[in-house]
Amino acid sequence: MSAPETAAATGSVYEYTVKTIDGQEVKLSQFQGKKLLIVNVASECGYTPQYKELEELSKKHGDRVAVLGFPANNFGGQEPGTDAQIATFCEKNYGVSFPMFAKVSVTGDDTAPLYRFLADKSKNGTVGDAPNWNFCKYLVDEQGHVVGFYPSKVKPMSDELVAAILK
Repeated sequence: MSAPETAAATGSVYEYTVKTIDGQEVKLSQFQGKKLLIVNVASECGYTPQYKELEELSKKHGDRVAVLGFPANNFGGQEPGTDAQIATFCEKNYGVSFPMFAKVSVTGDDTAPLYRFLADKSKNGTVGDAPNWNFCKYLVDEQGHVVGFYPSKVKPMSDELVAAILK
């Protein structure tokens, strides 16, 4: 007899180590005690101006939430650059100061382990949504548990998302 699905969903994002955009290994457990907003980003997307609001969110509510950007080229080739090019683009055009990570795949056979966890309700206990475009957002609580998924159209400074962060 197998355990109930909810019992299996004990995972946390803190179990994952990811690479920063400049190649350093980072354990997500270093963010313990803060909410996380994990976002798949792209430089050549209609939603790219959300970088501005992500930076605003990070500056205004950085004591409560860490915004983490994960460049991905899964949707229409909208993130063709190298990690160095992406870092320069974000800094120059949007003054991005929140943590950016190495380019990953967020869907398909080569999905990064973190994104496999984020999109699998049997692993994370809450959310079964995989990114279907750039700038999809996962909200993670202070204990590393996924608590929500917000599609691309939900702006980072929207009342809905800010209220969830401040809750």
